[in-house]
Amino acid sequence: MKNILTLIICVLGFSQNAFSQETKNDSFPDGTKIPNWFLETAKVELKDLGKKFIITDFGASNDSLAVQTKAIQNTIDEAAKQGGGVVIIPKGVFLSGALFFKPKTHLYISEQAVLKGSDNIADYPIMPSRMEGQNLDYFSALVNANGVDGFTISGKGTINGNGLKYWEAFWQRRKENPKCTNLEVSRPRMVFIRNCNNVQFQDVKLINSGFWTNHFYNCNNVKMLDLYIYSPDSPVKAPSTDAIDIDVCSNFLIKGCYLSVNDDAIAIKGGKGPWADKDPNNGGNSNILIENCEFGFCHSALTLGSESIHDKNVLMRNCKVKGARRLLWLKMRPDTPQNYEFVTVENIEGQAYSAIDINPWKQFFDLKGRTDLPISTCKNITLKNINLKCEVFFDVVSSANYQLSNFTFQNLNIEAINGSFNKSLIQGINLKNVKVNTVLIE
Repeated sequence: MKNILTLIICVLGFSQNAFSQETKNDSFPDGTKIPNWFLETAKVELKDLGKKFIITDFGASNDSLAVQTKAIQNTIDEAAKQGGGVVIIPKGVFLSGALFFKPKTHLYISEQAVLKGSDNIADYPIMPSRMEGQNLDYFSALVNANGVDGFTISGKGTINGNGLKYWEAFWQRRKENPKCTNLEVSRPRMVFIRNCNNVQFQDVKLINSGFWTNHFYNCNNVKMLDLYIYSPDSPVKAPSTDAIDIDVCSNFLIKGCYLSVNDDAIAIKGGKGPWADKDPNNGGNSNILIENCEFGFCHSALTLGSESIHDKNVLMRNCKVKGARRLLWLKMRPDTPQNYEFVTVENIEGQAYSAIDINPWKQFFDLKGRTDLPISTCKNITLKNINLKCEVFFDVVSSANYQLSNFTFQNLNIEAINGSFNKSLIQGINLKNVKVNTVLIE
């Protein structure tokens, strides 16, 4: 009996180790080693962020009805003047317009503290910016950092975008003109980080953004750890409130986060238009790791596009999906040259409307005088170790404007109302243990 128990323990131990090895794959989809930087997830500590600058010491008052922008900005400016430090939002509710962080400054949101965005767009000055794959003048965000290497947002408090007024204005405009663009209604993002390296956000709650929640442009080495990111889909839908937009970035870690928004949870961007790949303001994204996250309602857990020209080495693993419209969405914009390659989604369980969606994305289509359509590609895409209940398994449409090749589906257990699968749409597809409604497909 003792020998049998020993054997069982050894077998169980071997099985667990084997699974651990598989889920702890140390390589990106193209086979390159994941750098140790991605494994270093220690939290920044308040004591290590330098001198403390509490906003109430610089004139801010705990009054949710009074706009405190000037006092909070004075605090940031004084911290920068003194060589850097951490700007602390203490317990209470502090209403503010656009804030601009300076080199060597940080933001700390204390427990039971709320930094609340003004719902008056006049409190967000228009300045050179980046929106929807274009460099243009646009409203600043609530929290802005440009060229602030090492910038951090931490604490157990909340940044509340206070977006209801902006959402209602957007839907009113859509009612008046169903073809209105996203930029026609003046709305601020919650956080806009550009030209920054070695950025870390941790533990805070980011809720009710007026527009995109977190937008990173031209940044490297970004870590998003244990965040709660939310905007509602009812009773008033919060339009275009993407949780995290990654725009011309490399080395990006999203770990342990909860994301539930009324648009894409994680959207990878980089430029749009018929000559987007020739514009020096645009670029690719590479080495993106998303793990141990949970997705509530969203249009998609992971989206590439629609404003994106080259994305490589995107790995999403060990996540739960509850109520997403799509697990993986590859938006194929017919007016933009796109190359999506080496994308892996693995070790996923939950529910979504569809497992994979690849369709032409024609919203605001504009060739700008180009006479031919750019040809795009999706290649080396892998879905692996997935247990999913969905309405549609394989929502894929062929097009003369894009080419799909070298897909791998492995260890999929899909329960779907529409389980149809047309492997002829992909040139070179590898199927290993794929079950749809308990039936093995080949």
